[in-house]
Amino acid sequence: MSENTTPLPDFTRWPSFPFEGDMRVKKLAAPVDVEPPRSGEDGTDCVACGTADDSYIWVSERWRVRAMDRPTGLPMVLILECRSHLDLGDLPNLLAAELGVMTVRLERAIRSLDGVARVHVNRWGDGSAHLHMWFLARPYGRLQLRGTFLSLWDDILPVVPESQWRESLALVAAWLADFGGTANAEPAHIAWESSGKLNVPTTTETDRPSTLGDVD
Repeated sequence: MSENTTPLPDFTRWPSFPFEGDMRVKKLAAPVDVEPPRSGEDGTDCVACGTADDSYIWVSERWRVRAMDRPTGLPMVLILECRSHLDLGDLPNLLAAELGVMTVRLERAIRSLDGVARVHVNRWGDGSAHLHMWFLARPYGRLQLRGTFLSLWDDILPVVPESQWRESLALVAAWLADFGGTANAEPAHIAWESSGKLNVPTTTETDRPSTLGDVD
């Protein structure tokens, strides 16, 4: 079997490409005669249709917004779904017009978060037949993350602290609810603990830190 010697495309040399080192192009598989059905193709096993409203951060009469089940590397990753079991090309005029409004509204809500420079909007329809639009926030100042590889960087970057992530979800949900619908996301609750008495340690003049670097 001869080794695949297909040259690497130019984008592997872009500053935004997440990987380096020796790589090679995968062998292209032969096309299939019939493509397999997507999840929920006939509407009977659709995950989106079977998910309750309380799993979404914001819901309205015709639209819902959900987050990942845990924080990831990007400041925010959200999915916009319509309630009706329709794909993009199947939307009636009313929902098609509202999709444009909801896309702009959700982009603005995410971009209002601190530390967000841009919001990338993507639609991939090979996994699920139910329309879902992806919204990925690029961190401010992270120029290496610009462009089409942002979704790959999401799995590479250090995970955002959960408390910060939940706070951001609540802010986006509240921002959307200002224009209608219901916000379901709440910020993480602070677990306050109090002891029976307040212990104030005694210090001498020599115990006091002289600089911020001395503070433990």
